[in-house]
Amino acid sequence: MRVPERIQTRTTLALAVAATVLLSGCATSYVVDNQVQTFSELRTVPQPATYRFERLPSQQSAAGAQAQLEAAAEPALAKAGWVRNEAAARYSVLIGSDVVSTTQLVDPWVYSRFGPWGPYYGRRWAGGAGFYGWGPYWSYRYDMWDRSYAQRQVSVVIRDLSNQQVVYETRAVHESRWPNDPSLLAPMFDAALSSFPQPPAGVRQVNIEIPLKK
Repeated sequence: MRVPERIQTRTTLALAVAATVLLSGCATSYVVDNQVQTFSELRTVPQPATYRFERLPSQQSAAGAQAQLEAAAEPALAKAGWVRNEAAARYSVLIGSDVVSTTQLVDPWVYSRFGPWGPYYGRRWAGGAGFYGWGPYWSYRYDMWDRSYAQRQVSVVIRDLSNQQVVYETRAVHESRWPNDPSLLAPMFDAALSSFPQPPAGVRQVNIEIPLKK
């Protein structure tokens, strides 16, 4: 079975990071890598850059989860120069987040749930049977070899309330084994709003370094 190139690259990167940590001692931070794409109609930061959050009907029905997303996005908006002002908003900001794809990575050395197939000859621990024995055996692959990755996307859509035109649209995608980890949201929004208001065209990688909690 051929391991997808993207997974091979991620595995190589993980090994390199692990080696660096071992050589340099305890790590003090970790990196949230994001693929970001942005479309902007803005040349400068609006004055005043006041906004209120907008919610779709589906988001209104899940108010608690949406409030968590908005709280994670608010610091990144502030860094970009936006000021939340519900009463005198000039723009609306729509925040979104969802899982866009999943990848199941199976140990490349083992091809099936029961395998690799033998027989093999030699001394072998017989698992739950609790004894050693000689002779042919077939190896069992435990679930610990499975690795499930998911791509989570966050998005920000900014609309001019005077004419209802979208003036800024951006999204960031990050792949993780724990896509529902709430600590990933803030750095992903930081990445999505990087280079505001005139980001480079096309898809770009934005890495956000996060200090480890002590």
